[in-house]
Parts: sequence; structure tokens; C-alpha cells
Amino acid sequence: MSDPVLMLEGLVRRFEQAGEVLEVLRGIDFTLNPGELVALVGPSGAGKSTLLHAAGLLERPDGGRVIIDGTDASRADDGVRTRLRRATIGFVYQFHHLLPEFSAVENVMMPQLLAGVSKAKARARANDLLDLMGLGPRADHRPARLSGGEQQRVAIARALANRPGLILADEPTGNLDPETAERVFQTLVSAARDQGVAALIATHNPELAARMDRRMRLEHGRLDRAA
Repeated sequence: MSDPVLMLEGLVRRFEQAGEVLEVLRGIDFTLNPGELVALVGPSGAGKSTLLHAAGLLERPDGGRVIIDGTDASRADDGVRTRLRRATIGFVYQFHHLLPEFSAVENVMMPQLLAGVSKAKARARANDLLDLMGLGPRADHRPARLSGGEQQRVAIARALANRPGLILADEPTGNLDPETAERVFQTLVSAARDQGVAALIATHNPELAARMDRRMRLEHGRLDRAA
């Protein structure tokens, strides 16, 4: 059996608010295996984004360990964390965060270029991914000329650009109408399965969550398997 893509061991995250310490994550233990798709559910304000940020090495935890692809990143220096994040993790957010001055294909090329891939190879990979998303004819369009659903599909392509083993998605369909959300969600799931990528996807949509391999519920700082 393959080693886990992501392991969280005793993860703790605290914030100070109005002079009080708020413990958002209280010793989270979680394992995500290669190719597994897991829904992260829970009420607003439960700390789902905080968990994803810590798992994605965007924030350092106050306690516990984050192990990515066998590497303990908890106490690694910023350079190691950046390299690990760039090589192993793809992010999809509720808002696409595309660069408005660049075309769809250029947006998908960007993380590859930052990773040292040649321009020709980056463009070829970007075009392949946009074709996979059904956006081949829109590759040269800037974000302003794309619909919300198209923009989010470009964001998914960008997240997959460097062939990560792990996708972290924070409400990736939360800003879309139901019909578009369904299409984008199906695209994300299909692409992840096609590419053999593990994914942890935060969502408020119970119908979408039910289609994952597992559902984990975060509430009161604890993470448990949802019924």
C-alpha cells in the first residue's frame, strides 16, 4: 500500500481575539491516501479554511505535525516548505484568483514556469489541461471574457499544472449557481481521479460531499468521520 499523501498528527492552531486565546484546531489527526477524495464539512467558522491552510503549508501550526508525501514539514524552513508546496500541492479557492492580465493558458503555465519548466512544455501541459476542462477554444481568453464557471475550471487546471499528489480545495463551488457548481465540481472530481490525485475538499453542499470517498466533519476544533 502506498504511503499517505497527507498526514496531520495532533494539529493545533490558536488565535488571539479580544485578549482571549481561541483554539480553532484542537489536536487534529487525519490521513489522506493517494487517489482518495475526502469532503471536509462543518458549520461556517468551524476552522475548515484554517485546517486547509495548515495542511497546505500556508500557515504554521501551533502544535502537532504536518507530513506531506513522507516529509515532516512542521519545522522545516520556509525554503523547504515552499519547494514542497510547489511540487506536491495544488490549491483551488472559492474565488479563482486568476491573474487578469494573462490569458487562461498563461495562467495555467504560470506555476510551471515558477517551477522551472520550459515555456514550450508549460504551454503544452496547459493546453492539455484546458482541453480536459472543456476549455480548449477559450485558452487565449483573459479571465474577464470567461464565465464564473469557466474561470473556476481554469483555476482547477492551474492547480493540476505541476502534477501535484494533493489538491486542497476551499469551497471551490461556493461562489457559483447550482447548475454551474455541479458542472465545476464534476470536472474537479473527474480530473482528480484521472490524474490519480488525492483531494481534500471543503464544501457546504451535502449532495456534493456525499459523492466523495469519505466525509470528515470539523466542529468545535475536532475532526471526526461524518455519518
